[in-house]
Amino acid sequence: MAHLRAVGFDLDGTLFDHRGAATAGAARFLESLGVHASAFAIGRWFAAETEQFERWRTGQISFPEQRRERLRAVLPALGVPIPADDGGLDELFDAYRHQYEASWRAYPGSLPLLRTLRVQGYRIGVLTNGTETQQVDKLRRTGLLDAVDVVCTSERIGVQKPDRRAFETLSAEFGVEPSGCLFVGDSVAHDVEAAWAAGMHGLLIDHEATDGPDMETLVLTALADRRG
Repeated sequence: MAHLRAVGFDLDGTLFDHRGAATAGAARFLESLGVHASAFAIGRWFAAETEQFERWRTGQISFPEQRRERLRAVLPALGVPIPADDGGLDELFDAYRHQYEASWRAYPGSLPLLRTLRVQGYRIGVLTNGTETQQVDKLRRTGLLDAVDVVCTSERIGVQKPDRRAFETLSAEFGVEPSGCLFVGDSVAHDVEAAWAAGMHGLLIDHEATDGPDMETLVLTALADRRG
């Protein structure tokens, strides 16, 4: 078994609490439009986000258009009229984005884990589907950026998870063979199985789980187990 020298992480849902920030941001945004932020309304918001982000991920629409499509899918169903032009939709989405960004935070254990891994001598990186500006800004504003060595956004490297080439790019930027890398993420298909397909080790994280060990314990245990 190859000696593990690097640990890669997904960002949203793994190091960064996207769900919490988006829930808080959507609630304030909807309430500013006179919509009660009910479980139904928030559920519609996330359903549209998932659907339209996947369309962007697979190259069907642009990143700005997936934002507009989310508004078109959600707001009329909640009784809110939407602008007919793209500029108006972009301005409306910016109102949500400001609320979302105001709620940005890393999961509490993320930074301590990254610092521990650095002390232990591991190369540390992030591989994330998203735009360069937004994803790097998340890392910077949550204090995580200085704790990692490599940041691979799909926009910069030109390929999306779960394509194995994304993981191969992360490995190359680490300067470590895939077999020497552990990848940690919250998606079975996009993170764990995709890492395996690229020759890496994979570890699934679920921050929504109410029992079991936390991320730091899971990661450090996985590394210790693989040291044999």
